[in-house]
Amino acid sequence: MHDGVATPRRGAGRPTREQAEARHEELLDTALDLFLERGFELATIEMIAGRVNMTKRTVYARYPDKAALFRAAVQRAIERQIAPRALLESLDNGDLAETLEAIARLRIAQVATPNGLRLQRIINTESYRFPEIFTASFEQSGRPVIEFVAGVIERAVAAGTIAPTNPALAASVFMSMLVSGPVRTIVSGHTPTDYELDERIQFSVRLLLDGLLPRQDVSRPSVTPETTGGSP
Repeated sequence: MHDGVATPRRGAGRPTREQAEARHEELLDTALDLFLERGFELATIEMIAGRVNMTKRTVYARYPDKAALFRAAVQRAIERQIAPRALLESLDNGDLAETLEAIARLRIAQVATPNGLRLQRIINTESYRFPEIFTASFEQSGRPVIEFVAGVIERAVAAGTIAPTNPALAASVFMSMLVSGPVRTIVSGHTPTDYELDERIQFSVRLLLDGLLPRQDVSRPSVTPETTGGSP
């Protein structure tokens, strides 16, 4: 009420497209939270609808059952974890070690976000029931990063910076070695300090690249005075 005159409530009437989309996103975020809190079996459409102040009928008008809502909620979380190609390219400064370190930090930071934590935890707890969510997360969020890293490694091989190797396998090992460990620690509720993360990332990158350094051909004997018949 303003100067004795009642002010109409904002948002009354048919919502705009932006408002409807915001409400839908709120529904999916809330659904994912409740699936984490209660588990898929115990969480209900009624609980989810009540928490976002919707009717069950409104939810069912969009999703025919709880499984469909669950998959949509997980899919939204996956999409929010995708690193755009342009972002990955911005991390590639031409130095192999620095580029690998930057990509590792990006992926670890993504998992540490509220969305990243929810996604990893729901995959850990529900992928036995919905194995497709693990596959979807890898294909949409993980694989593009591995493929980008493989391209960076392939370029280094062509330049002679590292020895010939299988770029795709090296990239996969890179992600497992540098990212999987910290991710498990963060998801368990024990976030490493910045110093601990930097130490692990730098050590792991050095270990990886040292293993890929070009090696001298040791199959041919070295030339010494003894082998040539020369005097000491």
